[in-house]
Amino acid sequence: MKALILVGGFGTRLRPLTLSVPKPLVDFANKPMILHQIEALKAIGVTEVVLAINYQPEVMLSFLKDFESKLGIKITCSRETEPLGTAGPLALARDKLIDDSGEPFFVLNSDVISEYPLKEMIDFHKAHGGEASIMVTKVDEPSKYGVVVMEEATGKVEKFVEKPKIFVGNKINAGIYLLNPSVLDRIELRPTSIEKEVFPKIAAEGKLFAMALPGFWMDIGQPKDYITGLRLYLDSLRKKSSSQLARGSHIVGNVLVHETAVIGDGCLIGPDVAIGPGCVVESGVRLSRCTVMQGTHIKKHTCISSSIIGWHSTVGQWARIENMTILGEDVHVSDEIYSNGGIVLPHKEIKSSILKPEIVM
Repeated sequence: MKALILVGGFGTRLRPLTLSVPKPLVDFANKPMILHQIEALKAIGVTEVVLAINYQPEVMLSFLKDFESKLGIKITCSRETEPLGTAGPLALARDKLIDDSGEPFFVLNSDVISEYPLKEMIDFHKAHGGEASIMVTKVDEPSKYGVVVMEEATGKVEKFVEKPKIFVGNKINAGIYLLNPSVLDRIELRPTSIEKEVFPKIAAEGKLFAMALPGFWMDIGQPKDYITGLRLYLDSLRKKSSSQLARGSHIVGNVLVHETAVIGDGCLIGPDVAIGPGCVVESGVRLSRCTVMQGTHIKKHTCISSSIIGWHSTVGQWARIENMTILGEDVHVSDEIYSNGGIVLPHKEIKSSILKPEIVM
């Protein structure tokens, strides 16, 4: 079986982290976002993953070569010379996706984090006998999204309603698809949208079916949703009573600590924290709702909440970092600094407090 991951563009919403690596390689819960997906695909028998990409393919491929051998899965790139939307990349990668088996293939948006019930999706797809299956998820505010209107009993999709003014349903496209090869015959090699152009036509013929996604779902393509996604992901690990979660008197709620990280005495860590490889957290530090990426050093008595600390950064002692502060790679924050929502570009030194949300160039 094969799969295509829509990697796409520049990841501007996750800057400054994406100034250092392409967005799918940004760490989420201590491993690159895209690795969560590749591992889930591998687990259900996918043998080849194609990355549809128009930005830094060399960086992506050289990084993923290591995982190819570790996971025993083939990873290739389909390079766009111009952005092709969400359907054009499928036409471009046609020769990589089609083989003699006639089997359906998966398509995933690279920003989506969930429990990836891909085995159940294969069973659902076989049972309905249509041309395409999409995963849908329930949301509280459907007016912000494109809503999928479907028959509850069968999952047959009737229509799509973009940002509805009146309530038509609360299920939205979750960015995970299983498509028969015949779908590729419907897509031209040009910038085109699978959600707005391809799926409505398949639905009109009664051949598109939607499966409600069990468990959590989040598009983690921007900082606020990244932090929410981390909470949902860690909560899902807790429900599976995962041995990955940290334990101890200094841990509150769900916390992921890499085995090579060092944590000092008298810290209070959690809830919803990920601490990456090689990090050093000195004594008396308070961390909550945050990610601390590889090689970062947090000095004594610092407090960090609702923030993302990029790779190989240093936060001085008695500092306070909060309100969606994002430090890019290799940022050094002096002692006793306060950051209220600062967005700090890579390789910066912060010597004075950031009192209101702003970008520090």
